Amino acid sequence: MERVVQFTGPRQVEVTEQVRAELPLGHLRVRTLYSGISAGTELTAYRGTNPYLTRTWDPEARLFREGAAGIEYPVAGWGYSEVGEVVEVSPELAGTAGMPVPGDLVWGIWGHRSEGIVPAERMVGHTLPAGLEPLGGAFARVGAIAYNAVLAGDIHLGEDVAVFGQGVIGLLTTRLAQLSGARVTAVDALDSRLETARRYGAQHTLNARTDQVAERIREATAGAGADLAIEISGAYPALHDALRSVAVGGRVVASGFYQGDGIGLRLGDEFHHNRVQLICSQIGGVPPQLSNRWSVDRLQQTFLRLIADGSVDVTSLVSHVIPVADAADAYVLLDERPAEALQVVLEF
Repeated sequence: MERVVQFTGPRQVEVTEQVRAELPLGHLRVRTLYSGISAGTELTAYRGTNPYLTRTWDPEARLFREGAAGIEYPVAGWGYSEVGEVVEVSPELAGTAGMPVPGDLVWGIWGHRSEGIVPAERMVGHTLPAGLEPLGGAFARVGAIAYNAVLAGDIHLGEDVAVFGQGVIGLLTTRLAQLSGARVTAVDALDSRLETARRYGAQHTLNARTDQVAERIREATAGAGADLAIEISGAYPALHDALRSVAVGGRVVASGFYQGDGIGLRLGDEFHHNRVQLICSQIGGVPPQLSNRWSVDRLQQTFLRLIADGSVDVTSLVSHVIPVADAADAYVLLDERPAEALQVVLEF
């Protein structure tokens, strides 16, 4: 039997058992070791705010259509940060160059389930780098989201960069921006996360609840404002503060998953008068100017190499490793007590 985590309704989680499926042609079977929970995108499905629950995405028109839901409860196997061991390979794939073999540790996306049946072409190049602990493989996707935002920001050596939101992806963004040569100011509403941000390379930290963020950033840059702000929290007031914090003609990368109407975002103010460039970063693709050389797979592979060579620490971001049987408790923790958690990982 296979164990699968599913949402049966808003804030309702259960772990079900399903019959183990036969392996189809062209696929691998992977036994899951760890599966990371996304505290952003994934919680939108848990809370019932995800747009797919009320509208349908039309991939050809690139529009959401009203009137029908794209997904419905129960929502099964929602996760996107898995690592596991290959246990079976479809026989006709034997000897294929770059194909993982039984016993290999691999990373990828197959959801919160004890076994994943994954198309083989998606797993080429997904073997864990030598020396990387299995838990590190669960950071491939979240690391790529941070990496994508940094590349979209086009950071130049010595620039001032503000990173809004210091959850897991925000902290990784702070570290990658610092590695790219930026002087980083980290912004968050939780002092504990700001302390971690300093360890991840932030030169300055600001509390969004108690500091006048835009004013402080301008003071620290001789009145000019930051060259770039990266908003990673998905909160509209934070995006508004990011727009207020950058220089005339400065750049803001919006990488959060914003929900509902833009309460707290005023585009007629600093955004309009300072001619701010607003750039969207979303992990469905890389920045257009880099698409001839970069891909989402390259983002993930490069990020894992940075972990393996010690440039980025992810182990200290894991606040909880929770047995999959207690998955419901993991979501309650992230939803109701976010100050107590960073990366929560399900162990199978």
